[in-house]
Amino acid sequence: MPHRQSILTLLPVLGLALLAAEPVRAAGFALKEQSATALGNAFAGATAAAEDPSFIFFNPAALGYQDGVRAQLVISRIMPGSRLENARATTVTGAAIGGRTTKGDIAEDETVPAFYLTYALDEVWRFGLALTVPFGLETRYPDDWVGRYHAIGSRLMTANIAPTLALRPLPWLSLGFGAQIQYVEAKLTNAVDFGTIGAVSGIPGAVPGTQDGRSRLEGNDWGYGFTLGAIVEPWTGTRLGLGYRSKVEHNLKGEVDFTLDSAGIGAALSAATGRFVDTGASARLTTPQSISFGVYHEIDDRWAVMADAMFTDWGEFDELRIKFDNPSEADNVTEEKWEGSWFYAAGVTYRAREDLVFRFGVAYDQTPIRTRYRTPRIPGNDRLWLAAGLSWTPSSWFDLSVGYTHIFVDDSEVRLDTAGVGNTFRAELDASYDNGIDILTVSANLRF
Repeated sequence: MPHRQSILTLLPVLGLALLAAEPVRAAGFALKEQSATALGNAFAGATAAAEDPSFIFFNPAALGYQDGVRAQLVISRIMPGSRLENARATTVTGAAIGGRTTKGDIAEDETVPAFYLTYALDEVWRFGLALTVPFGLETRYPDDWVGRYHAIGSRLMTANIAPTLALRPLPWLSLGFGAQIQYVEAKLTNAVDFGTIGAVSGIPGAVPGTQDGRSRLEGNDWGYGFTLGAIVEPWTGTRLGLGYRSKVEHNLKGEVDFTLDSAGIGAALSAATGRFVDTGASARLTTPQSISFGVYHEIDDRWAVMADAMFTDWGEFDELRIKFDNPSEADNVTEEKWEGSWFYAAGVTYRAREDLVFRFGVAYDQTPIRTRYRTPRIPGNDRLWLAAGLSWTPSSWFDLSVGYTHIFVDDSEVRLDTAGVGNTFRAELDASYDNGIDILTVSANLRF
């Protein structure tokens, strides 16, 4: 029909525009919010269910279940809450650092888009394209908070283009492969304690914690990876899925800009050492590989149950090391020491009518962050998800899905001392956070 053809023409353009416009503000680091349908079940069965095109994000073999031509647009509104409840800090000289000790929320509500297009080439082969934002982070503190030498602003954005092929040689078997073409952009800012550096270096007039400058790092890079998956349907209505997403290695290149203090301490240090001048910089970042296992089972024509388990290998995020083109500037290192983490989910779906489906789910999301190495840039912790959703199909060529979840995040603490790697002039920091997240996702799915 003409109106459907015009919509199909518009959707890829709209999807690309959204990817360009919004993901720079994405909240969180790993973003599962790529499907309203899957969110309604807390992503239980996401590796096996293959209910609509958005499931190819979790398993490329889901593409084998998408007939005809389909286009889907997904919009997620992520509403994180990470409240800085209390903080205190002291310099390596023992001087207390003045400044704000609380912040109502360090993360703002943001919008994350995704777009999917699938096409059945014949009865066996399928082609798909996914435009997603798989990783993102943004936190922001006041310029004058007591932990400003560790972090003020942190922003990470990724945009992922994933052309995908699926082969369904038998009715009970689907195999999928996808490429990952991933762009990453990062910006990190923090204050520089020229007062303490100057005092330790013997610069006259230096007063710890009172003569601040600032550093700003910006960099970007393209990286490449792949996805693999399989879905087996041993009997009608029961599917077992296996999905794999490779790591993507990035070498971000950009520049660091320094702003010196008004008291002249930074200028004296720069003249004496050659440090604290604007320079090129680079940093390595690897987005993690993951493997997931899923099961989907239809009890009857109304009820279905599903479950998923996913392991994400965060172990390569061992440190954040910034290298400077200026030979006088030593590497800036932050220990991370993240560990691999598991995500478990279980869900149930109820088909009330042919055109109306209700979904429910619960999940447990393990943090990869150890308390000893938690930083104010990412003060995350273990999460419990409670989710619900519905799908409405008013016609044979269109359906609308909505998913909502509240995530209960354990309170977290930052406990950093000046003996830690790279922390000598960042200060000792004790901070406590109260966390929680709400997510609302909607999607429109067109069939041609």
